[in-house]
Amino acid sequence: MEKKFWWPPLAAWPIGPRCEKPRSHGITMVFDKGMGMNNFQDLLEIAGEYIDFIKLGFGSAALYRSEMLAQKVIMARRYGVELYTGGTLTELAYWQGLFDEFLYTLRSHGIQWVEISDGTIHLSSRERRTLIHKAVEQDFKVLTEVGKKDPKKHLALPALIQQVLEDTSDGASYVIVEGRESGKDVNLYDESGTVKEEDMKMLIESLPSLDQLIWEAPLKDQQQYLIETFGPNVNLGNIPSNEVIALESLRRGLRSDTLRQALTGRSWQEEIHPNTQII
Repeated sequence: MEKKFWWPPLAAWPIGPRCEKPRSHGITMVFDKGMGMNNFQDLLEIAGEYIDFIKLGFGSAALYRSEMLAQKVIMARRYGVELYTGGTLTELAYWQGLFDEFLYTLRSHGIQWVEISDGTIHLSSRERRTLIHKAVEQDFKVLTEVGKKDPKKHLALPALIQQVLEDTSDGASYVIVEGRESGKDVNLYDESGTVKEEDMKMLIESLPSLDQLIWEAPLKDQQQYLIETFGPNVNLGNIPSNEVIALESLRRGLRSDTLRQALTGRSWQEEIHPNTQII
């Protein structure tokens, strides 16, 4: 009799269990710079299971035809994915005195999440708190972002930590640690995109929980570092749309980069494959 196998033939993911959707941990946020509807649907069909948020980058949502924006929202939600607009658009709306109208427009398109940031403009603590409260009172769920876009205006680490604490206290569901599209020379990344380990250690030691943080990590080495540091269910954002499957492979130990650590550091190797050689 022919032996049948189910796919994939794995007893467990090598680096530990992965939270499945719907989930509050292990979030993957994808950065959409203007995908057409065919590419958008292709992305969701192949990787929707592994995506939690899609952010329409920058202020690009203002360039969409209304019906196309609504169509993206509906299509994403079919796959259990929430779509929201970049914080730059929120900043522009507030600067122009149109924040209430902005929220109304989001709601009219079925968008339920709003990002509040001051990466380009300046918000006082009172203004930032007011915007969070106003959005929550209108039944939006809030993501905030901490950090500046301009490398010359770095937010000092103690100020960043204080902002995270204030935002979560004021009602933000998640706080995004700014990493930009490049992943370089911003917040916890140096000019080459390498994680500043001393700053990371200080941040970890200063916060009671990291569960509400989403780390923008557009570069593969950053993703690997964060997965190896915090585990497969770390929240990651600004993932390029063509890198979702590659990231999920990292999360589950299906790439050599994270599989190697699992094989050299976990006892399951000896139990399941005692003769495996690590090269």
